[in-house]
Amino acid sequence: MPTPPTFETSAGGLVVRVEHGQAQVALIGRARRGGRLRWSMPKGHVEAGETLEQTAVREVREETGIIGRIVAPLGSFTYTFTAEGRRIRKRVHHYLLRAVAGELSDDDVEVTAVKWVPVAELPRVLAFPAERRIARRAEALLAGDG
Repeated sequence: MPTPPTFETSAGGLVVRVEHGQAQVALIGRARRGGRLRWSMPKGHVEAGETLEQTAVREVREETGIIGRIVAPLGSFTYTFTAEGRRIRKRVHHYLLRAVAGELSDDDVEVTAVKWVPVAELPRVLAFPAERRIARRAEALLAGDG
């Protein structure tokens, strides 16, 4: 009989800045086998006593170096994966944040690289389909359509 999955909750999001009239978001890259980078949104586990929003702000800061202020929720998705022989079912909540301070940095040990990406390029750059759906919601909000 299979072991039931462990449930986890994470939060993160897209932190946006406007540079030369163009909206850009900070993404994190993690190295895969062969050294190829897989680009995704910063996110991480909710710590004891934290709200989802506090987690999103903290994780964005830890993984990108950028301090953001939450503008709006972008939605959530659930996925299942295996780590260290355990099945994990994770729910990830995403928020749109405005960059208010900080410098882009890949100092976090979990992150290989960070970069600013124009919002219009997110569908091509983001590795995961669920994150691409979240990015489309962010783009609509930033365009005033959401």
